[in-house]
Amino acid sequence: MTSAVPLNLGITGSGVSDAATGKRVLLAEPRGYCAGVDRAVETVERALEKHGAPIYVRKEIVHNRHVVDTLSERGVVFVDETDEVPEGSVLVFSAHGVSPAVHEAAAERSLHTIDATCPLVTKVHQEAKRFARDDFDILLIGHEGHEEVEGTAGEAPDHVQLVDGPESVDAVTVRDENKVIWLSQTTLSVDETMATVARLREKFPKLQDPPSDDICYATQNRQVAVKAMAPECDLVIVVGSRNSSNSVRLVEVALGAGAKASHLVDYAREIDPTWLDGVRTVGVTSGASVPEILVRGVIDLLAEHDFANVQTVTTANETLVFSLPRELRKPAAAQR
Repeated sequence: MTSAVPLNLGITGSGVSDAATGKRVLLAEPRGYCAGVDRAVETVERALEKHGAPIYVRKEIVHNRHVVDTLSERGVVFVDETDEVPEGSVLVFSAHGVSPAVHEAAAERSLHTIDATCPLVTKVHQEAKRFARDDFDILLIGHEGHEEVEGTAGEAPDHVQLVDGPESVDAVTVRDENKVIWLSQTTLSVDETMATVARLREKFPKLQDPPSDDICYATQNRQVAVKAMAPECDLVIVVGSRNSSNSVRLVEVALGAGAKASHLVDYAREIDPTWLDGVRTVGVTSGASVPEILVRGVIDLLAEHDFANVQTVTTANETLVFSLPRELRKPAAAQR
């Protein structure tokens, strides 16, 4: 296979020659934890330090099996709804956000709540409230049943309609075609979202765009990195959980960008050795809620199958950091 990955993508090698086997790994950068996930996981860890176990979390703090299992072992109790939490307990809201109704239900039980919602999700919530106040019909592009979608729609239930892909556009109706705007779940594929927007605009030519891009920067960056390496790959392995929207999208993006095959795994042990038959180039990336230790496990397993030459494909450098919720921030003196 001839190399077609542009040199300006910042490919760096491990220094191990692949002359003997012709096998290599392309490792996407950026990958793994985004700023919102890092903030959410640290929020739970700090809450444990401050309040002690048990700490309750509504839904999964982030969509990753390893993270949830690890926190459970430390005394975190994951619940589906607030009525499962003993009155007066500490409850953390997940990175995906919740509706006002959930906040109200928690208050009724006198729960001490800590909000770990990703600030980028909060931005979409604020947009929904703003356009509802202006009496717009809000077309929310996202996947039915996803926690983020439920939280955003709950901000303005009388104004929001869910649009789950281009095929659902025909069923959309609005009151005034001059006052229609679209918003988006932050973890969708950029291509998927824009295909839905194009179809909506065919039906509603005066459809307005959100004031800023709703697709999370980290979601976009991880998809761009996969698109850059996928044409070179016989196989792309995406590390992530099946309920992680952005991880599932990475598999779809890899296949759409030219990878011959792509699979989603939580752990290296889930890799079927037959996937590697006849493969010379394996791409590896991970969803935005995946700790790096799981990626390292995949790299180690591939090395055992003679994929020892690891080349990094860098398409962006992420430096964004979000502050923790105010009640968990350490005093300035303690941070020095």
